[in-house]
Parts: sequence; structure tokens; C-alpha cells
Amino acid sequence: MSTQGAPASTVLPERLTAFVRALRGHGIRVGPAETVDAAAVLEVLGLADRERIREGLAAALLRADRQRAVFDATFDLYFPLGMGELAATRAAPAADVTELRDRLAEALAANDATALTQLAGEAVDMLGAYGSAGSGTGGWSAHQTLDRLRPQTLLARILAAGRGGGTGGGGGAGPGDFTERLEADEIRRRIEDYRGRVGGEARRRVAERRGTDEIARRAIAPSADQIDFLVANREQLAELRRTLQPLARKLATRLAARRRRAARGQIDIRRTLRRSLSTGGVPLRPAYRRHRPARPEIVLLCDVSGSVAGFANFTMLLVQAMRDQFSRVRVYAFVNRVDEVTHLITTGAADPAALGQRIATEAAVSGWHGSSDYGSALGEFAECHLDAVGPRTSVLVLGDARTNGFDPNVPALRRIAARARRVHWLNPEGPAYWSTGDSAAHDYAEVVDMHACRNARRLGELVTRLLPV
Repeated sequence: MSTQGAPASTVLPERLTAFVRALRGHGIRVGPAETVDAAAVLEVLGLADRERIREGLAAALLRADRQRAVFDATFDLYFPLGMGELAATRAAPAADVTELRDRLAEALAANDATALTQLAGEAVDMLGAYGSAGSGTGGWSAHQTLDRLRPQTLLARILAAGRGGGTGGGGGAGPGDFTERLEADEIRRRIEDYRGRVGGEARRRVAERRGTDEIARRAIAPSADQIDFLVANREQLAELRRTLQPLARKLATRLAARRRRAARGQIDIRRTLRRSLSTGGVPLRPAYRRHRPARPEIVLLCDVSGSVAGFANFTMLLVQAMRDQFSRVRVYAFVNRVDEVTHLITTGAADPAALGQRIATEAAVSGWHGSSDYGSALGEFAECHLDAVGPRTSVLVLGDARTNGFDPNVPALRRIAARARRVHWLNPEGPAYWSTGDSAAHDYAEVVDMHACRNARRLGELVTRLLPV
């Protein structure tokens, strides 16, 4: 790690505090105590082994596994391997792309981490440069590098080399087929790891030119729980799906703790004063009016059309995973018609994409067109399914409130709100968009509480705070 000639006693505190600020900017909660622990880690470990420093700082600063990807990318910026071109890259550059691919295939087959790091630097240097350095518009692109290098196409070549070029004998599946699948998965993992090394090398070089803080803020992908539901791609949704069960367990624990506190009830003044007579009038042992609150009922009313479907499907599965915290959970989906889909959630796998496909094929959620119509859906729910709502029921409406020009039917929402214990609307769009285009969010917000809910972290906060105990 380079300190650019400055004494470590002055550089390290500044580097560490900038690193912590960058982590906070990505939603990782790091307090003063954790920062002090991280400084102690650096003092104990020294600067000789970069990977030991990485693991030591991760142990001091992180509290969840899902934060590790953001941590590693940020660490590589603030504690880089070196400055400028890496020495190993300058020592033995590849002559052309073909030679670079040959050496990459060998390094992937051998799982040589040192060689892969060197080849990442060579690839970025050879294939990733763009623009003009003199004009300030130049830089290095990981996407351009990987598009030209195409490391994913080396899979078959590496596997064939591992089998000695043979095709194998016999027909049908056998133990060899299983072994080959394991080998293929391992090579894919190594290729993905190499892609990450290329991305880190490109970010490091650009950060030297444009500023580490700026690149840390703009070029590092957010953690899964901070991915915007409306813009998440397939890979990000898959990563988000892996957070479903851990998030459900955490939220269930929080709700259970709230329920225990609520069961204590309020202080009984009369009984507390009686008890205080035995301690000279000092109320050392307060008495409470204990009660046992009944577990609430939950009804979800979910828009499953278009881009909001991912948000609705994830929330449905999250609440279903927490079903033990409620006396009853019923789920209704709609596009412009409403149908109950509780049975599809309870019998299906915990996969939002698979759930969306089942709802689309097995539930009657669309009528004569495929666009969302909140007015029609709310009206049908109020007419045909209002018996699912009672004085102990909390209703969560999930959707962006965009009516596609149809009547929003606010009176139907009033009927639902009048019958329910409480109604909350979770909107995956930000408040700045609630008054634009065909959004009826502000009309609905006059009847029920509307909350912006753009990512899984915000969803967890709202579920914990809004759901009754």
C-alpha cells in the first residue's frame, strides 16, 4: 500500500476516517466505537500484510455478511495494492489479446490468485483505456475491458484441458457427470472473481485521477438491501432474494420484542403506591397493568403489474416468512382485477420471480387489458373481499398508485380504511414522483398513510415500525 511518501502516523488516521465515511455513505452503520477498534487493528497488525488488514478491519467494522461486497470494493480504493501501473504488469506485459487470454486460461485453471491479479492489471491497461488523459476525459473501463477480453468464453477450454482433451466414454449420466458439473461451477466462480478483480483495478486507476472519495461514492454498487426495487436487474433481484430469510428472522425478532414490551402494559399507579409503603414511600418495584394483546391480522393488497411486481412479490414473501407473528395473513394481488393468492405463497418456493410467474398464470388479476387500474381493483376488493378486513386487521397496500388515466376510486379506499384497524400504503416511488404523470398518490394519501419504500432496508424499517403487535 502506498502512502505517497507521507509518514504513516499522519496518513493512516486520515485514510481510515475517509474509509469509514465512505462505508457510511453506502449505508453501513459504523460508529465511533467501531472506528476506534479499527484503528487498534491497524496498530496491532501493521502494514506488512494487506489481506490481514482487510480481514481485521472487516471484523472490526462489519455487522452483517451482506455488507462484505461493499466493504471489499471500498477497501480496495482506500488501501490499494499500489499506485499507477502495478509493477508486475510493467514487468511482463502481454503481446496481444490472444496471449493474454492464453495466460488467463492457465491462471484460472490453476486458481493462481497472484497471476489473476497481475492479469487484471494487464487487461485494464491493454483493453480498458478510453478518452484522453491530457483533456481530463480519459480513464479505464472495466466493462470495456471484459467485453474485449471475454473471459466467460474460456470455460469450455479450461474444462477440456482439465480432461486432457478427451471426450469421455459411455452413455448416460454417471459420477463423472456430477464431477464435471462441480468443476464447471468452480471455474465459473473463478471467472466471476476475475471479473471483480478487473472492476477493482479499473476503479483504483480512475480514483487516482478523479479522487478516491468521488469514485467511492459513485462507482461502488450498493448492498442488496439498498437496491432500488424499481431499477433492480435480474442479478440484483437474485441477490435480494438471498436476503429474504435473514431479513424475515430479524424482523420477526423485533416484532416479538415489541410484543413482549407491550404485554407489560402501563404502570398501575395505585398498586405501585401500595408497594412503595414497604420501602418508605420509594417506588422501587413498579406494578403494571398486564394484558395479553392478541396477535394482529394482516391483509396485503398488491399491485403485481410491470416494474412494481418485484417489490410486491418480495414483500409478499417477506410477510409470509413472518406469518408466525400474526394470527392470520391473507394476500390479494391485482392488476385491474383482484384475486386472493394466499395459497400460492404458502405452497410456493421463496423466489419472487417464480411467485410472479405463478400469479400471472394461476390467478385472475387482469381483465380486458393488461395495465394497472387501481380504481377498478380497489372497487372490486371493497365489493367482494371486504369480509377479509375486520377491527383487528392491518391492511398494507403495495403499489406506485399510477392509475394509467383511470378513475382512482378514492371512495373505495375509504370503505376499506373505515373497516380496518389501520391501513398503510407502501409506495416504491419517491415522494418527488407522487404528483407527476398519472400518479394518484396524493389523492390516496389524504385517506391513508403513504410511505416511500424504495429498497429492502426501508421495507424492513417500515414493517418493524408500522405493523401492530
